[in-house]
Amino acid sequence: MKTWKIVLIPTLITVVIAGIYLFSVWRHRQDPGAIGRQAAADQPRSLDDVAVVRILSPAHYDDVLPLQGASVWMKNGYTMPYFPFAGAQVNFAKQAGVVPSIQRLDVKKIVKQAVPATLYDSMGHGTRQVFAVFTMAGATDEFATPIGVIDGEDEQYYTDALFFYDDPHKIYDNWPKDVWAAVDAHQVKQGMNELQTRLAIGQAMHPDSQNEGDRTVTYDQAGKHWTVTFVNDRATAIKSE
Repeated sequence: MKTWKIVLIPTLITVVIAGIYLFSVWRHRQDPGAIGRQAAADQPRSLDDVAVVRILSPAHYDDVLPLQGASVWMKNGYTMPYFPFAGAQVNFAKQAGVVPSIQRLDVKKIVKQAVPATLYDSMGHGTRQVFAVFTMAGATDEFATPIGVIDGEDEQYYTDALFFYDDPHKIYDNWPKDVWAAVDAHQVKQGMNELQTRLAIGQAMHPDSQNEGDRTVTYDQAGKHWTVTFVNDRATAIKSE
């Protein structure tokens, strides 16, 4: 074999191998792999996903006492009963209603009280329940709604699930004015997403699947029923009765 062939053939093989390697590196960089794809899937879909919603994670009675003198807004709308409060006692004999969505509650005090065995108020009885005593905007009458349960040495508090600690109008200030107008009026309009709908008509809901944003959900808004179909997290069909 001639000398130039002896030199050229290994060189060509080296070039081919290098080309294959460089191509594989390029392809790898184009495809982020399973971890990269998962990271992309975890990226926020909208400004709602990056909104700052404060939590307190209360574990003990003293942890909820700072709510006294503060305002909170009902997150878990149309699910939590509230009762008249007078004479330092919760009056369980007559339920005043269920707290509407995003209703502002001006908390006056936090109290503990045993509840009747026959009472159903969305949480366990324990030995005592803990109540937020509040007034609503423009009114002086005091009411109480349960926020936690004490059972011996065990305590459970649900304020993070029940309340916004900041005005939701400011938390979700990216929402258009017409959407906020519908939410404030406790109505649903086409184009609203599931979060906006929940803040409008509450959390008493029964979805037909776990695929949030692409499903049909029925809502019980204190006796009024809504059926809303979402496609790509936008309400496309709305029925109320």
